[in-house]
Amino acid sequence: MLFDSSLRRDLSRSFGATLVVILTIVVTMMLIRTLGQAAVGRISPQDVVLLLGYFALAHLPTMLALSLFISVVATLGRMYRESEMAIWFASGVGLSRFVRPVLRVSWPVLLVVALLVLFVWPWVNQKSNEMRERFEQRSDLSRVAPGQFQTSRDGQRVFFIERTTDNGRDARNVFILARHGDSESVTSARSGRIENTPEANFLVLDNGQRSEQNLKTNEKTASRFETYRVQAGEKALSNVEKLPPKAQRSADLVRDTDAAGRGELAWRLGLALGAGNLLLLGIGLSATSPRRASNWNLLFALLAFVVYYNLINLTKAWVSSGRLDMGAALAVIHGGAFVAAVGLIWWRDHGTHLQLRPARKAATA
Repeated sequence: MLFDSSLRRDLSRSFGATLVVILTIVVTMMLIRTLGQAAVGRISPQDVVLLLGYFALAHLPTMLALSLFISVVATLGRMYRESEMAIWFASGVGLSRFVRPVLRVSWPVLLVVALLVLFVWPWVNQKSNEMRERFEQRSDLSRVAPGQFQTSRDGQRVFFIERTTDNGRDARNVFILARHGDSESVTSARSGRIENTPEANFLVLDNGQRSEQNLKTNEKTASRFETYRVQAGEKALSNVEKLPPKAQRSADLVRDTDAAGRGELAWRLGLALGAGNLLLLGIGLSATSPRRASNWNLLFALLAFVVYYNLINLTKAWVSSGRLDMGAALAVIHGGAFVAAVGLIWWRDHGTHLQLRPARKAATA
């Protein structure tokens, strides 16, 4: 049918263009944030591209849902402004008739959103945690790039090296500025190497000197050494067996009775259900007057999207804190959104006629 084919074609075109724009903006913001974390030493510079891919996958369900929602509102809004909707309404096609072609275009995207939220989201968080943990287990010296000053994790030491060997564990011309309480020390050595023990990682310096100053009394001491051993970082323990709720599989969360796990599961199911409810809301919110030059319906639609997704996040907090049961939270938030969306479409179809009936009776009398 011409109605279905033209609507599906316009929706697909609008969805593709909207997704490209949103994806470009979000990836650019994530790239700036990831580069900032790499600059301060929170993540490895070699993992920037990989972490950027993980972040993009993690936020892809929200971007897909938002792109689909905007495309529905923009496409139907254009049809209202260009009086195409008036022609369809005059032909006996109501607004509820638009639900079927919209769902036919959108169901693959909704399926992808559900799969990403339920299966890809925990996998991405697990990989990101492993990558961060692996970087945290590295010693302070291994984080230092040659020719750059780098602060240790505890903020009490500053490292500088001129160059390292190929294995990354040996360094040349090492400089360490450390401060412990009221004392400040400066240590320099020709070479250094890393020794790993079950308790901690140690930096062993060879052929150097050390000067220490008491900041209260200004007393100074200087010494030379052939070998000096300094702790370079504590040994981090692996937390793979105890993952946070956002990194656990959805099947494990179903069997989990913990409130935090139930809250995470409610949030994942809420994102999948919310994407479908937003389609119905978009059909009802797209109505506008062709005589009005402004596009306020798109602004109201974006406001509805922000409010709805904030409610999804609040649902996670309520279930995690034990204030609300997961089933009740899903029924109240998403069931209420579904009823509101269906009611809005029904009002767009029948509300005008119900308001005109009393006027017609009064005119007849």
